[in-house]
Amino acid sequence: MTAPAVPATTPAAAQRRAKAGIDRWAGLVELWLRAHTALVYAFLYLPIFIVVLFSFNANRLATIWTGFTFSWYQVALNDEVVQAALLNSFSVALPNALLATAFGTMAALGLQRVGRRLRIGFDALTYVSIIVPEIVIALSTLVLFASTFSFLNDTFGTKFQLGIPTIIAAHMLFNISIVLLLVRARLSGMDRTMVEASYDLYATPWRTFRQITFPQLLPAIVAGFLLAFTFSFDDYVITSFVSGPGSSTLPIFIFGQVKRGVTPETNAVATMMLVFTLAMLALGQLILTRNARRSGGGQAGGMAGMIAEQSG
Repeated sequence: MTAPAVPATTPAAAQRRAKAGIDRWAGLVELWLRAHTALVYAFLYLPIFIVVLFSFNANRLATIWTGFTFSWYQVALNDEVVQAALLNSFSVALPNALLATAFGTMAALGLQRVGRRLRIGFDALTYVSIIVPEIVIALSTLVLFASTFSFLNDTFGTKFQLGIPTIIAAHMLFNISIVLLLVRARLSGMDRTMVEASYDLYATPWRTFRQITFPQLLPAIVAGFLLAFTFSFDDYVITSFVSGPGSSTLPIFIFGQVKRGVTPETNAVATMMLVFTLAMLALGQLILTRNARRSGGGQAGGMAGMIAEQSG
C-alpha cells in the first residue's frame, strides 16, 4: 500500500512566499512615495523660500546673489507708493473683517431658529459663495457695480465710482460665509445645558447671550475675524476687478511691479505680507486650540476642522 503523495507546497508556505514578495516591493513603494512627497513639497514651498531669500540680496538684480542686506526692507517701508498701498490694504481688510464678522455671527445665530427647509436654502447659498471660482465673483460684482453706478449717475446726477467701498462689499460676499461656518460649527458643539439653566433661573435672552452664549462663541468669532482680515488683505483677483483710481492694495502693487521686473524690494514687500499673513493665521489657530483644550478637545482640529465639521 503506497503512501499518499504530499503536495509540493502547503497553503501556509505559499502564503509566506507571497508575503515575502510583497515585503520585497514594499520598500521600493515606500521610497517612491517619500520621494514623490518631497518633490511635491519642494514644488510648493521652494519658490516661496527663494522669494524670501532674495529679499535680502544686496544686488538689485533679483537673480544674482551678491551679499546679505536688510536695506531693501528699509527702501520698501520708505516708499510712498508702498505706504499708500499698505494703507489701502488695511482700509479694506479691517472694515471688511468687522462687517463680515458681525453679519456672519448674526446669520449663524439666526439660522439656529429657522425651519429646516429655510436653513438648507441658506446653507446652499453659503456653500455656493465659497465654491464659486473667485474670478466669477469678481466679474459678477464688477458688472453689478458698473450697471448700478451707471444707472444712479445718469438718473440722479451722482458720481459713484469704483474704490475702497466696492472692494469691501465684494470681499464680504466670501468672508461672511467663512465666519458663518466657523460660528455655526462652534454653536453645534456648544453645551446647551448652561443656556437652559440660565432660562430656568429667569434670565433674559439678552443676559443669557451676553453671559453664556457669547463667551463660548468668542474664540470662533475671533478666528473668523482673523480669517476674514487675512483673506481680504491678501486678495488680488476680486480687488483688481472692483478697485478704482487711488485704491490699489499691496497685492495689486506687487503684481504691477512683477510685470516690470522682479526686484529685491518687491520680494521684501511679498515677504512682509507672508509673515503678516502667517502670524494672523497662527493667532487664530492658537485661539481655537486653547479653546479646544478648555472644552475638552472638542475642536482640536482648529479652523479647518470647524469648517469640515459644519460641511459634514
